[in-house]
Amino acid sequence: QVQLVESGGGSVQPGGSLRLSCTASGPTFSSSAMGWFRQAPGKDREFVAAISWSGALTNYAGSVKGRFTISRDNAENTVYLQMNSLKPEDTAVYYCAARRTSSGSYYEYDYPYWGQGTQVTVSS
Repeated sequence: QVQLVESGGGSVQPGGSLRLSCTASGPTFSSSAMGWFRQAPGKDREFVAAISWSGALTNYAGSVKGRFTISRDNAENTVYLQMNSLKPEDTAVYYCAARRTSSGSYYEYDYPYWGQGTQVTVSS
């Protein structure tokens, strides 16, 4: 069983930055691909970014490409989402997810393990 705990959410003004962290329990983190998803009020959950188990491969949603960076530290069992140039439309609950394969996926149904989510609010 993999348990995921997100942190780092909060409120920020447009143009600001936040870094989300997701720490995993269990010995399989380094062999698991990780993803970040988000869900805005009244909307479906959507893909944000994914990273392979080694960190060599990353994928981003078009809406965040160039502004967000996903990375991981396998020694710390942690995956990060650095979010820069934040916009009001980035406001959502952000979730990290894990799958025990080498590569990430755009689809939430490919991830059996999920964190509880952390709120990000971008507002002036």
